[in-house]
Parts: sequence; structure tokens; C-alpha cells
Amino acid sequence: MGQSITARAHTNIALIKYWGKQNPELIIPYNSSLSMTLDHFYTDTTVRFSTDLTADQISFNGAIADTKTSTQMSQFLDLIRKQAHLPLFAAVETINHVPNAAGLASSASGYAALAAAGSRAAGLELNDRDLSRLARRGSGSATRSIYGGFVEWQRGTNDLDSYAVPVQETVDWDIQMIAIVLNDRQKAIASRAGMANTVATSPYYPAWVETAQAAIPAMKAAIVKKDINLVGQLAEQSAMQMHATTLSAVPPFTYFEPETLQAIKVVQTLRQQGVSCYYTMDAGPNVKVICASQETPQILAALAPYFSPEQLLVAKPGPGVSYR
Repeated sequence: MGQSITARAHTNIALIKYWGKQNPELIIPYNSSLSMTLDHFYTDTTVRFSTDLTADQISFNGAIADTKTSTQMSQFLDLIRKQAHLPLFAAVETINHVPNAAGLASSASGYAALAAAGSRAAGLELNDRDLSRLARRGSGSATRSIYGGFVEWQRGTNDLDSYAVPVQETVDWDIQMIAIVLNDRQKAIASRAGMANTVATSPYYPAWVETAQAAIPAMKAAIVKKDINLVGQLAEQSAMQMHATTLSAVPPFTYFEPETLQAIKVVQTLRQQGVSCYYTMDAGPNVKVICASQETPQILAALAPYFSPEQLLVAKPGPGVSYR
């Protein structure tokens, strides 16, 4: 019986978005991205390699994982087995405290936790950079969930130089997010398929890469200055520029739902009234509102006529990977 290791990783929301892979197998992105790790959403994963097993045993939220999830996670475990020279199957238990596949980046916390628990259970003692590289192979955004606070995923050009680095791990200023959970159903178009279609067909895609890359130093400067308005403006621009590429793909598609536009309208109205709040979205319908804690009650009150309290989740900057 091998050692059982449990790791916790928190999800993150990209402020400057990642959208599109130049190497789909290694998950090397076309542009760098920058995110904020969130305290409210996380995944706990326990891994144990054992001589008693004849196949990987993978459970997800207390039930046996479906075939697709099991296959993907076993392929990721193969990377760990190869690196550790460990010819053993593993028992994996994952508890996801994130609405699954609804644009809240559950794959980020999921693969970051699996990378951390799996590598340590296999006897590997990886530093944060190599852990970030490993997590990237499961899900691009997972590379950023190794760290807390604000994190940059440097795009790189190959497996060795594409990884995340901390920008500001301890966030000592007032910034948080309200996640508006509009829809916790499985997405009609998975992120990977959406990305591939956009890269292949959108005439705007080259401009996306250029503008996203240029936004990174501007966002880092805004974080250093603790300028929530500039952070919000840059994040909002990045989100809308990313979603513009999906609308210009062939065939065009969108992750927006009618409620998405309603949430955006509330944020825009509040801002016209002098409230510092901005919206961002990943590949899903859910809207995240960037704001300060002192203005959160007013924002929640404005959203209350349209969304139930259960749909409005307040999250602050969260920590990096930990072991339990």
C-alpha cells in the first residue's frame, strides 16, 4: 500500500484571458494570461498508488467517475507514473467545491489538486514551477492554480518554459469578486472545442493574441498600484475581446445566456451611478463582478431582483496549493 496524499487547490479566474493553444498536446497557449485565485471555490483530491490495484479507481464527488473523466485523469496520472518511474495504478478521490463545467474553472482547481497530490503520492518532490508545468498538462488554467493571489501564466514556447509565476501572492488590498452562477449545467460547447474552432476560423484571432499579450504588463502595473478601476477596465476588455472571437468563428457561437446580458446590464448601470464594479466571464455563461468589499452590499442589492441569493457567491483572493 502506498502513501495517501491529499491536496487542496483553489480555482482561479483569468483577468487577462487564455484562449487558444499553439500546441494542443502540451497545452502551450498562444498568449500569456493573468488570473486571481479565489478562496470560495476549491477541489480536494486524495491519491494513493497501490500494488493491489489492477486499474485506476477514480471517484468524483462520492461516485465512480464517468468514462470520459476517468480516461482523462488516468492519462494525466500516466505523466506522473512516467516521471516517477512508478508502474502502479492509483486510487483517486476528488471532491469538487466548484459548480462543474459552468464557466467557474473547475478543471483548474481539479488538475492542480491532482498534480499536487499525485506527484507527492508517487514520491516526487516537485518545486512550484515544475508542479505548475505538470498541472498545465491536465488543464491550461490549472497551471495558475498552483499559486495564490494574482498569477501570470507565461506562455513560453515548449514544455519547459510554459508555466505560471506569482505576481502578488499576498493580496493586502480590497478587491474581490461576486460570482453570479447563472447555469450549473454542462456547457453545450466545451472550452477545448470552442478554443480550437476559434483559433482555426476567426479572422480576429491574430488581433486577440496581440492585444492579450500587450495587456499583461498593463494589468501587472495596475495590480502594483492597487488600482481596482484599472484592473476592472482591463479585465472587462479582455473578456469581451475573447468572446468577440467566438462570435466571429465559423460557425459562430457564444457562451452568453439571456441572464448573462442582464447581469452585465446591472453592472454597467451601477457604474454609471458611480459604483466601482466591472464584469468578466470565462468560457461559460456565468458573470463575475470585480469590486471592493465596501461596495459589495450595494451591488448585491442591485442584483437581487434578478438572481437568487444562492446564485450570488462572494469570493476573495485565495491561497495556492496546500496539503492536508
